[in-house]
Amino acid sequence: MSSSKRRRRWLIALGVVAGLVVISAFATRTPSPVGHWDGAEGRDRFMAAYDRAFQDLPAVADAVDVRTDYGVVRFYRFAGSGEASAPLVLLPGRSSGSPVWADNMPSLLEVGDVYTVDLLGEPGRSVQDRPIVDDADQAAWLHQALAGLPEERFHLVGLSIGGWSAANLAIRQPDLVASLTLVDAVFVFDDLPLGTIVRSIPAAMPWLPKSWRDGFNSYTAGGAPVEDVPVARMIEAGMQHYQLRLPQPTRITEEQLAALDVPVLALIAGRSVMHDPEVAVATAERTLPAAAVRVYPEASHAINGEYPDQIAADIAEFLGGRA
Repeated sequence: MSSSKRRRRWLIALGVVAGLVVISAFATRTPSPVGHWDGAEGRDRFMAAYDRAFQDLPAVADAVDVRTDYGVVRFYRFAGSGEASAPLVLLPGRSSGSPVWADNMPSLLEVGDVYTVDLLGEPGRSVQDRPIVDDADQAAWLHQALAGLPEERFHLVGLSIGGWSAANLAIRQPDLVASLTLVDAVFVFDDLPLGTIVRSIPAAMPWLPKSWRDGFNSYTAGGAPVEDVPVARMIEAGMQHYQLRLPQPTRITEEQLAALDVPVLALIAGRSVMHDPEVAVATAERTLPAAAVRVYPEASHAINGEYPDQIAADIAEFLGGRA
């Protein structure tokens, strides 16, 4: 793979990590109970970057807005060539949206039909209009959104905080979940390291220079450069201009993991800074004996952009008879 292509894949993956550390979000709280923009100019800056980054995705078969009790959730449907009867639903990381999956889409569409979703309460084209106050609310809006799609069940593929969202749903309301693929999920197999929390605090301060946010994103992506690329500009704009009003996720317990009644594939980055990889692997192997646990030794937390084809191949193998 050429260095320029690898760099692009790293940058596409930055939606995994941008603004991930939820503790820092409370430093910029305002009285509004729902996520919102700091003004029209900031929203316009993000949306322009979002639209530019979206151009790297394949042709969209349909854009679907689903009304939930917590707001309107935006999905994009992509027609795949694979034979999976249940579509994949891709859940991105924090402070990002559908464009972060651009490099993953060609190989995932060979598995089956794909939906991407902009998480509710995050910068993107989903619009929160009611407070989300706890983990139960997080599961409720996602369940309602999936129930508004025409299919009956879904293979959830969750990246970083999207992995936590998928697991949280499967624990609380699993009836629509055919399987889980957790891609270096946070708050699932280990806690967030203190060093990462400390490094995230300056990145969460919107009045600080762009370089502080870029620096944190580069740290989580294994030191990859993050400037002057459409997806990176989108993520940075979301971090600066969108005010999150989401609860801090509760670490999923080992008892909850062991009680999951759906097939699980855990993909863990060997160089992730969002948990201790050795601890995460041990937890996954201990609590999910029926699950496939795959370690990508050289991957950073930006794993989805670094290894898109391998991830798709692992998902295809995992689904196997479930297709």
